Amino acid sequence: MPSNQEVEIKFRVENVRALSRRLRAAGFRQVTRRTRERNTLYDLPGSPLRKRGELLRLRKYGKEWLLTHKAKSKVTRYKTRVETETGIADGDKLEKILQALSYAPTFRYEKYRAEWSDSHGHVVVDETPIGSFGEIEGPARWIDRTSERLGIDRSSYITHSYAELFFAWKRQTGSRANEMTFQSVRKSSGS
Repeated sequence: MPSNQEVEIKFRVENVRALSRRLRAAGFRQVTRRTRERNTLYDLPGSPLRKRGELLRLRKYGKEWLLTHKAKSKVTRYKTRVETETGIADGDKLEKILQALSYAPTFRYEKYRAEWSDSHGHVVVDETPIGSFGEIEGPARWIDRTSERLGIDRSSYITHSYAELFFAWKRQTGSRANEMTFQSVRKSSGS
């Protein structure tokens, strides 16, 4: 299972097509096309992982499954944490194993993600039910140079998780959605 130090920032994206043009102009190449991604966070009763600032996530990206553990993050201008992940052959079976071990789903979120790279780091473009976001992941200095090349001001850096962004969005909008899925958000806006 590869472990690595993840260093990243998020930023809001007003226009996905315009950002894609800026990425191409900055020398990035698209690594994966816009692909549906579904994520489920798991924890034990009493939420010990959340209380320690850790995360256990099962992700389905297109047809591929990944299990990821993220250690407690250190937040400065960037979010930094150790991330360990491995590919899974059958996510549905792993979900049953996790539940048999008393892990329960605590939060679900989904998005459409496209990945870009310039061989030094990568940028992802996420279209979520609460808006579009980009993530720049790589060495800290490279993040700053890349954001400058893409016209993203450092004051726009976001270090919150998608769960934190979702619950802030819920407070702001008064939405009754319980998870950050397109169906849940759409249903709650129709009621």
